[in-house]
Amino acid sequence: MAAVPSTMLPLGTPAPRFVLADAASGAQVGTEHFRDARALLVMFICNHCPYVRHVMGEFVRIQRDYRDDGLQIVAINANDLEAYPQDGPEQMKALAEALGWDFPYLFDATQDVARAFRAACTPDFFLFDGGRRLVYRGQFDSARPGNDVPVTGGDVRAAIEATLAGKPVPPDQTASIGCNIKWSKGNEPDYFAR
Repeated sequence: MAAVPSTMLPLGTPAPRFVLADAASGAQVGTEHFRDARALLVMFICNHCPYVRHVMGEFVRIQRDYRDDGLQIVAINANDLEAYPQDGPEQMKALAEALGWDFPYLFDATQDVARAFRAACTPDFFLFDGGRRLVYRGQFDSARPGNDVPVTGGDVRAAIEATLAGKPVPPDQTASIGCNIKWSKGNEPDYFAR
């Protein structure tokens, strides 16, 4: 299992705009959908990645714990559907329903949104404040498949709590690590962390 780190998009970067289809509802969901959020967590994930599968059970708990305080979450899957049909919209819908996700799980068929975020791996996390400026990008926590560290979402939780409290998120952040996004043939971006 080769691990790829996130690119660590510069802090303060404005949230890229997007409109994508939600796999569960079929509705078009875009940045405007989250305009009232005091904090927006964008997660690049997919169905099959062992790094995502290791932490995905915690996603709904984070949504539940911070929703009333103004956090909104959106998950985006940008994997190449032709090469990875198990990550397609029907399978995304089944997974979201099975895990009780009540946040949108969007499919980025063109991979343009992943490129706009400079996403590199699954999972890859981006937290934006109420002004839609990037305040956190990095790991969910220190848990990895096989390392026996409990999954808590501690790094993301600390960033969410600081953001919702109107406090700065410390800039010393650890890159996320996971499977590379499965780019369509010839579509791999030049920003890939090497």
